[in-house]
Amino acid sequence: MSAPPRHVPSSADLHAVRWLRSSYSTGANNCVETARPASGPGAGLLAVRDSKAPAGAALLFSPGSWADFTAAAHRF
Repeated sequence: MSAPPRHVPSSADLHAVRWLRSSYSTGANNCVETARPASGPGAGLLAVRDSKAPAGAALLFSPGSWADFTAAAHRF
């Protein structure tokens, strides 16, 4: 079995995903957006992209690694 991808070169490669951003975002495009691709590259993973570059690369995380990251961020 091959390893899941760690990123996609363009978030446009993630078809039919709904990108979400935090309700704390000011709308100034200075945050990250997340999506959960159901099919294609990144299926079953969490995609994260920079809101300032929506056509740029998206990083892909397993749900567990993203949960670990956010839990650690909340401790600071």
